[in-house]
Amino acid sequence: MPEDILMRLENRKEFNKFWYIPVAVFAFIVLSSGIYYVFMQNQIADAKDLYKKAEDVAMEGKFNKAEQLLEESLKNSKDFDQAELALNYVQKGIDIESDLKQANKLMKQQEFQQALSIIKDAENSIMNYEGAAVTELINTLTAKRNKIKIEQLKYKLGHDPSISELKTLVWEAEAVKTEEASKITGKIRNQIIDYTFSKASEQLNAKQFSDAAIIVEEGLKYAPDSEKLQSLKTTIDKEKIAFETAQRERIEQAINTAEKERAFNRNEAVKLVSVSLDNNQQGNIVVKGKVKSNATVSINTILVEYSLLTKDGKKYTSNEVYVYPDTLYPDETGKFEFTHYDIDKKDSDIKVQVDQINWYTD
Repeated sequence: MPEDILMRLENRKEFNKFWYIPVAVFAFIVLSSGIYYVFMQNQIADAKDLYKKAEDVAMEGKFNKAEQLLEESLKNSKDFDQAELALNYVQKGIDIESDLKQANKLMKQQEFQQALSIIKDAENSIMNYEGAAVTELINTLTAKRNKIKIEQLKYKLGHDPSISELKTLVWEAEAVKTEEASKITGKIRNQIIDYTFSKASEQLNAKQFSDAAIIVEEGLKYAPDSEKLQSLKTTIDKEKIAFETAQRERIEQAINTAEKERAFNRNEAVKLVSVSLDNNQQGNIVVKGKVKSNATVSINTILVEYSLLTKDGKKYTSNEVYVYPDTLYPDETGKFEFTHYDIDKKDSDIKVQVDQINWYTD
């Protein structure tokens, strides 16, 4: 054995004496890491639990409570991005709650356009968010907007709107998809139908069929399912056909009547009332007579052609004489007279015969 064997043994014992120190340090680090990991996992679990609770209360519209829960959630997990996004949303929800109150106040003050503008801005502020809570809030905003529009419609209808205004309001009411709006739409349509029916009936009674049809067609744009207007449209079409048929018959009858009248005025307008012969103081033969106008129009330049005959019927001479006055109106009487200076006979030896009467019509 070497002389320093005892020294060597002593040194080796001293070297092995502290082997547990690094092991202990390693064990401590592992234990600490495990504890920290468990702690962090608990923190994350708490953060998620708080986030879920915040989501539930946000669905109920309790945004202030949701804000508190999300802030606590972020304290537990600062890198919880989803909670950060949700916090931004609920803060907007709080602002929107204030907007809804302001819009409701403006609605009561009949400042409808300002109220609708606030609702629109609120909707735009959350358009980039998604989720059930967002959908619920959007539904709330939609319901408020519809309520404001309905109140606006009631206000306008209460101020005796014109027919042109009613035609605009019916589309505004139809755009609001609620049961109350549907009832208002029906009332407006009924007003348009009644107005259209009244105006079209006036034109129909005046035989203005085209104008009546145009009025009905305009009304049907706003009430296409109206049986009242559809029936009136059919009536207008039938009345138009009946009127045009009767008018054609009247025209044809008038043409026939006018033709008969022209023929009568051309051939039978003048009636001989009387004709006679006489001797004047100088012994000259005088032919006198009267005619009457049976025409339906005025006639003029009436020329009487007559013959003087002997007792045995032989023509002695013939002559023409104009009636005076020159123009005769219906049922008027004219006269004619002519003195023969070149006939040396007594009226008793001669007789007169009217051969023909000519005239002109105006």
